[in-house]
Amino acid sequence: MADTLVQPVPEVPDEAPEFPMSRAARCPFDPPPALKELQEQAPLTRVRLWDGSEPWLVTRYADQRALLGDPRVSADTDRPGYPTKASPDAGEGKLSFIMMDDPEHARLRRMVTAPFAIKRVEALRPAVQQIVDGLIDDMLAGPRPVDLVEAFALPIPSLVICELLGVPYDDHAFFQDNTKTMVHRDATPEQRGQASREVAGYLAGLIGKRLAEPKDDLLSAIAGRVTAGELDHGQATEMALLLLIAGHETTANMIALGTLALLQNPGQLALLRESDDPRLVASAVEELLRYLHITHLGRRRAVTEDIEIGGQVIKAGEGVIMVNEVANRDPDVFPDPDRLDITRDARRHIAFGFGVHQCLGQPLARMELQVVYGTLYRRIPTLELACALEDVRFKNDAFIYGVHELPVTW
Repeated sequence: MADTLVQPVPEVPDEAPEFPMSRAARCPFDPPPALKELQEQAPLTRVRLWDGSEPWLVTRYADQRALLGDPRVSADTDRPGYPTKASPDAGEGKLSFIMMDDPEHARLRRMVTAPFAIKRVEALRPAVQQIVDGLIDDMLAGPRPVDLVEAFALPIPSLVICELLGVPYDDHAFFQDNTKTMVHRDATPEQRGQASREVAGYLAGLIGKRLAEPKDDLLSAIAGRVTAGELDHGQATEMALLLLIAGHETTANMIALGTLALLQNPGQLALLRESDDPRLVASAVEELLRYLHITHLGRRRAVTEDIEIGGQVIKAGEGVIMVNEVANRDPDVFPDPDRLDITRDARRHIAFGFGVHQCLGQPLARMELQVVYGTLYRRIPTLELACALEDVRFKNDAFIYGVHELPVTW
């Protein structure tokens, strides 16, 4: 979660401790202990945000899944009670259709669904395999230690989403640097807003070129919707911005953080490295997605009608924050949830959400992670961390969790 201050609402005024969100000084893969305590003792509780509003904090898996699938729960940031992440001058804005409700959400989402369909994604697997093998070749031929983030984790999804969208990969440093600012918790509203405008302006320029000279890429398909009058230029730019950011930042963090988690669990890494069963690789991806939920904003919604859930009534006009990482550690759903076990059936996780707003790009993310986790450790079987775990810098300063660098050797 990303609020500067999130506090449980006290029974006695002014006695609420600051709500802990940082993973510093404890296991870097586990949710804050206070969230686990709330899940056990008060799975639906009011919290206080920076602006004095008091939305409901939802920590149980079953409650989150029920709310995510309920049409009375709105993703529209303009709804009364929606829990905002920052002050109005922070330049949050709407990130295209993911912050809208049906029917407009469905109309816009359908425009970009086809490239992320499972069959289309599977057709990309050989190309992704070639990218992964090429980057591993480069690492093996280069000096050691190497930063796995810079040399491997970040280029893979960046190359893939650039190819899909039609964004020149030569510009990757520009959009990656600006994206880092956009998701940095300590960046000022002005800095985040400027970074967003920089990338949006860049994408608007590319869409303008595709309007004049279409190509066989997703930007051209989006531009075609502008030509058809189904989108205006601003909507097309917002859609492209969403796809570019979501297409590389989250998967890159999962690649690096997943590798670190496996290095810290050598028995699980050995199982994965020594197996040639694609089903085990797929199982490992699902378990790592469950174990390492990396988006720490909390899924935020506003309730449009009274809802009775978990023995409480959430009234119309109240907000909810569903804490992603702790729901996937719910012992009622995943026995021994704090243990990484790549043989467990973790497919029920909600790392990609649930309901109509679940992640559009999840087939692509799954495929990329399957190729990475099924290749890296077999090709470099002696891969190991090149520093102490306590020297790894974790992204406690970002909305998307991961590591800043991951020095490895072999």
